[in-house]
Amino acid sequence: MAKIAPFQGLRPTSDKVSLVTTRSYDDYSTTELAYSLEFNPFSFLHILNPAYANQQKVNIEKRYKAVATKFMDFKKEGIFVKEDNPVFYLYQIESKNHQFTGILAGTAIEDYQNNLIKKHEDTLEYRVHTFKDYLHFTRFNTEPVLLMYPENKALNTWINEFKQKQALYHFTTSNKEKHTFWKIDQISDQNWLIETFGSIDQLYIADGHHRSASAELLYKQDHESNNPHLDYFMSFLIAENNIKIYEYNRLIHDLNQHSKTDFLQLLNEKFVVKNKKQHLWKPTKKTEFGMYLDGEFYSLQLKSAGNSEGVLNNLDAQVLYTELLHPILGVEDLRTDGRIEYVPGTESIITIKEMVDSGEFEVGFMLYPTNVTEIKELADNNQIMPPKSTYIEPKFRSGLIIYEI
Repeated sequence: MAKIAPFQGLRPTSDKVSLVTTRSYDDYSTTELAYSLEFNPFSFLHILNPAYANQQKVNIEKRYKAVATKFMDFKKEGIFVKEDNPVFYLYQIESKNHQFTGILAGTAIEDYQNNLIKKHEDTLEYRVHTFKDYLHFTRFNTEPVLLMYPENKALNTWINEFKQKQALYHFTTSNKEKHTFWKIDQISDQNWLIETFGSIDQLYIADGHHRSASAELLYKQDHESNNPHLDYFMSFLIAENNIKIYEYNRLIHDLNQHSKTDFLQLLNEKFVVKNKKQHLWKPTKKTEFGMYLDGEFYSLQLKSAGNSEGVLNNLDAQVLYTELLHPILGVEDLRTDGRIEYVPGTESIITIKEMVDSGEFEVGFMLYPTNVTEIKELADNNQIMPPKSTYIEPKFRSGLIIYEI
């Protein structure tokens, strides 16, 4: 049964929350990053990007310690406040098209180890160790793992009622998202949530496989310190029908020495290929793929759709790899092959068109998004999705809540 716990979160003061919190560090262009660091002294980016003139020459340990030092500076300046007692949080993110609401809590490392928290993606060992070292030296985390739970009417009712209470924060960000945040500090509410989640058999990782694996590795490394904060990692718990799953589209630098004519002929052996000319076309169902090549869009419909057994073999990202990327274009390892790059489905297909038209890439492929059922079936059968199969929202803001270790 799922075990959750309240924790003493550290958060920005109410008057500075919109100034402190940021998108994921990797989302910022060099120009955006420089602007924010120059003109916003409260941005959490100052912590994530400690001021070294030549960071590439600084070893990892020194860089992470600098992050920790800058974090301590923010605490000393009163930019953050720590809860007096352990709490849960209710958090709502509202964009133009979607509203996401979930509960921020500590989830048990023990549940992760016992596969009560289920995984569907593989991890890269170096990334797990890198983030483990980051946690070890900085002693804080501000990126919760996104966990989904099955639809639960009692939880839905409780959440909707709790949202009528006075919010702790309510602010809008520069990308026009509205963020509303409530503190759950009453013991009766906390006990009800603990009991309710205790009746849920499994939780599924939607996003954050490397973060959860790093938390477990840190627990194994430092558990003799008897630090109770190591027993849990921060998670954002959300109903499975309240997440948004996008695809990751693929761009390939070359046609593996095939001419355009030969390439299209090879495709015709496995796919029904239809030229959509200049029509900005993307797939509308499974086993249907979009392609942009030499100024034109194509639809590709797999001829043998449904002939394979198992969820993994019928997953569109896997089908594209086994039927096209590997045998025709010679892509070996989806993680390491330098000829392939990925574009999340949140980007317009015009982005793919422009990147191919620029000459940097020869061809682009658009996929149909996977769904929650496929993710759960893969996780239940201990199977792993191909790399970059899903881009999942919501995305949490850095610096909003900090879990200290």
